[in-house]
Amino acid sequence: MTFDVAIVGGFGHVGLPLAIALARRGMRICAFDVNRSVGELIAEGRMPFIDEGADDALSAVLASGCLKLSLDARAISEADTIIVVIGTPVDRHLNPEFESMRSTIDSYREHFRDGQLIVLRSTVYPGTTEKLREWLREAGLDVELAFCPERIAEGFALKELETLPQIISSFSPAGMQRCRELFGLLTDDVIELLPIEAELAKLFNNVWRYVKFATANQFFTIANDQGADFYRIHHAMTYNYGRARDFPTPGFTAGPCLFKDAMQLAAFNNNAFYLGHAAMLVNEGLPNYIVSKLKQKHNLRALTVGILGMAFKANIDDRRESLSYKLKKILAFECRRVLCSDVYLADEDFVTADYLLDNSDVVVLGAPHREYRDMEVPRHEAQTVVDIWNVWGNGCIL
Repeated sequence: MTFDVAIVGGFGHVGLPLAIALARRGMRICAFDVNRSVGELIAEGRMPFIDEGADDALSAVLASGCLKLSLDARAISEADTIIVVIGTPVDRHLNPEFESMRSTIDSYREHFRDGQLIVLRSTVYPGTTEKLREWLREAGLDVELAFCPERIAEGFALKELETLPQIISSFSPAGMQRCRELFGLLTDDVIELLPIEAELAKLFNNVWRYVKFATANQFFTIANDQGADFYRIHHAMTYNYGRARDFPTPGFTAGPCLFKDAMQLAAFNNNAFYLGHAAMLVNEGLPNYIVSKLKQKHNLRALTVGILGMAFKANIDDRRESLSYKLKKILAFECRRVLCSDVYLADEDFVTADYLLDNSDVVVLGAPHREYRDMEVPRHEAQTVVDIWNVWGNGCIL
């Protein structure tokens, strides 16, 4: 075999850091993807997205020859292990499209070889690994199949791959051993589960965070409706009080995973996941709540509202499922003009942060990027600032 590992989806936020991390261990890695322009960027030693410490590491593994890039699916047949970084999306009815995994695997089936280890890395609908095992057996392929979920926080993938425990699962002792040897290169903390347990562990992790954030957002709206500053309450609840140390603060709960995974878990449980649906209504409803409160105090149709920070969370350049864009759509209907700015995202319709702050009647902090912390806000007495993240330390009452 030419490669130890081929990563399908190897140019993305999950696949590329994993490719770099394994290549740094001396493994012969092929990152396979279909995005030519991104591949050309990576080949130049430039990360296509922000990930702490990854720029120098990418250049090093390319120079060492341990990381190769490919746009040709035939590279799959040249590796002992295939890691598939393709998850399960939800459709417009909030149901999981788990058939997308089968169609993806089918499209590459001719390149799989007997004796390979195939590892599913992205979140999947529970039972998908078992279904895929059946499909591959029906196709006459004798491979080991595993589900070993990623657990990284975007922006810190390379760092966390080497510090967080790795969950592994497979259907046979031989498959488990191969997973243990592979992911044991990254960390000594390897946790073994059955495939269904590993699938649920990944979903439970994400949905637990989603529910916690919804609790904070719901508490914020309750306090705000009473004219109380949630951040004063949060400080009182958490200061030197260990039992509340995991209580988060409010903010936009967005991105490509948490909402999607809550809906996957709901579908898996026959849509009887009331806590998850309630969390979705709270988190997805926060932009609407902000606008409704602003409308009570201001004639928005006569005002310019600026959204500072359009990424889905702080200090990254990813706009996927960002609630700042949902806020923008609502405001576009309600106010005279909407200005948007983001220090990490390029868009021809965006303005600079200074222009936004100087020309907005209302400023909403959409993503709490570190670059915004020392800005002078508000810029004038009449300007209203909505800092639900409390970046500027003045609390938040709408």
